[in-house]
Amino acid sequence: MTVTTDRDHSCCFTGHRPQKLPWGTNEEDPRCTALKRELEARLAGIYAQGFRHFLCGMAVGCDMYFAEAVLRLKDKRPDVTLEAAIPCGDQPERWSKAQRLRYNALLDRADKVTVLQLSYSPDCMLRRNRYMVDHASLLLACFDGRPGGTMKTILYAERSGVKTLLIEI
Repeated sequence: MTVTTDRDHSCCFTGHRPQKLPWGTNEEDPRCTALKRELEARLAGIYAQGFRHFLCGMAVGCDMYFAEAVLRLKDKRPDVTLEAAIPCGDQPERWSKAQRLRYNALLDRADKVTVLQLSYSPDCMLRRNRYMVDHASLLLACFDGRPGGTMKTILYAERSGVKTLLIEI
C-alpha cells in the first residue's frame, strides 16, 4: 500500500512513558482507561476535521495507547493511515518481552514505518519528535506540565506553527 502523507492532513502525537504516568504500567487503572477513551474521542474529532495520516513515535506508554486508538479508528475508517516514526532501529532492545510483542504487533499494522537511524544516540528521540512535527500540521499531546521530551516537542511545535491540542494528565 502506498501511503500519501499530506502534511496539512497529518497529525502527530507526543505523550509520557509509564514512569511519568500516575498509574505507571497499570492500564486497568480508571485514569488510564479514561485517557484511552479521551484519545479515541479526540481522534474521532480530528478525523472529522479532515486528518487522515497519524504519526506515532512508538514508545511505551502514551505512544502505544495512541497507536492502538488510531488502529481502532482505522478499523472503522479505512482511509486512516498510521506511520510509525522509529527513533532508532534498536528502540525496543531493553524493553520487556510483553512490550516488544505489543510494539511488533503495532508495527505489523502500521501503514508506513520510518526508522530515523540504526542505533541509539543521545539525541535520537529529539530527532524523531522533530521529524513528526515537521511532517504534521497538528500535534496531539498527553501532558502533565513537567519538563521533558513531551514539553520539548510541544514547544518545538509551537515555534514551528503547528497547532497543538493538549490532553492534561
